[in-house]
Amino acid sequence: MHPSKTLSLLSVSPFVNCSFNTCRVAPPLSYQHCPAPWNDFRSAGRSNWNSPSTRSVNYSTTSNNIAYRVGAAFSAKGRRFNTKQDVYSFDQGRQSSEKQPFTGKPASGQDAFFISTIGNGSSAALGVADGVGGWDASGIDSAHFSHALCRYLAKNAKENPEEQRLGARDLLSQAFTDVVADKDIIGGGSTACVAVGNSTGHLEVANLGDSGFAQFRLNAVHYDSNPQTHAFNTPYQLSIIPPKILARSRIFGGMPLRDFPRDASITNHEVRHGDVLVFATDGVWDNISTNELLRIVSRHMTGFQAWQASEKGMVVGKELGALVKDGGIPKEKENSLQTLLAVAITGEAKAASQNTKRDGPFAKEVHKFYPHEDFHGGKVDDICVVVAVVIDASKAGA
Repeated sequence: MHPSKTLSLLSVSPFVNCSFNTCRVAPPLSYQHCPAPWNDFRSAGRSNWNSPSTRSVNYSTTSNNIAYRVGAAFSAKGRRFNTKQDVYSFDQGRQSSEKQPFTGKPASGQDAFFISTIGNGSSAALGVADGVGGWDASGIDSAHFSHALCRYLAKNAKENPEEQRLGARDLLSQAFTDVVADKDIIGGGSTACVAVGNSTGHLEVANLGDSGFAQFRLNAVHYDSNPQTHAFNTPYQLSIIPPKILARSRIFGGMPLRDFPRDASITNHEVRHGDVLVFATDGVWDNISTNELLRIVSRHMTGFQAWQASEKGMVVGKELGALVKDGGIPKEKENSLQTLLAVAITGEAKAASQNTKRDGPFAKEVHKFYPHEDFHGGKVDDICVVVAVVIDASKAGA
């Protein structure tokens, strides 16, 4: 996240000027001290989730052949996006028997991601985490927290017995417990968007904070998650609060805010052959609207005929199964459709974040709620994108 993002957990100053600029650069604040709007700052017309909730989408998929072909791309703020190095591809079918999931720390700044199978089975776990930059003011780099969280998410998913059902909130809770117990993590905080998908087409997502998830189906937005914020630019976050900072907050007053996996919004979804699932940190959502994201996805899905127009409307192309395999796209690194999509989204978000003339979703929300603030252009931030293309092997031959 951007270093100026408000740390929602602490209040170390009894007096706060709540202008937009102060709330972005002040020491950590408790939301009680800042009467900022509680509206979703990604795009107008969307409401955020200020309490834990569970939403279900009815599904009736009878196939037991669903697989998830996953690619990721990332770019830290202040770094040039290298499309040859800042990418990762995960073939669930080819890698399901590997002993270790992806647990590396890419050059993604305070953003992190994970991808793993559940045990050695056909279910997949994936997601993103965004270290809250407001901790920098306390001398703590939240990159350690977010990357450790993803490391434990991948580890626990891989070690979970295949026959034991693992929910997204359960997985997040286990990983958070491990982070708290890790003596190398002295403090910090992170948002998280975690998903578990099985071979029947059931996907469960646990979203805490302002990272998020979108589901695209045949040239349309099928689902778009809502962020959880305590106040403007103050997301829900998992955290470890060092004793010294807790003591300081008691001296100066204010009730520390602590969010937990139980506070995450849980949604359940049906996924189908040809669906595109996008998980991303707010470096994407603050700079690209969901409709703009759809245009990026559609441009590549239709361009490679993974989605095709027919007399019956849009349909999934017959070549989709080949496109998601390594080498399915004739490029050196982003050589599969899912990796190409992740690279395209990351590149567009990176460009938008550095564009000083085009107001993105974040800038528009600033103007709406703080009309006297001269904030224009994109919001420079770390960016992390995980894309899964859903494949039904019985239809794709994959």
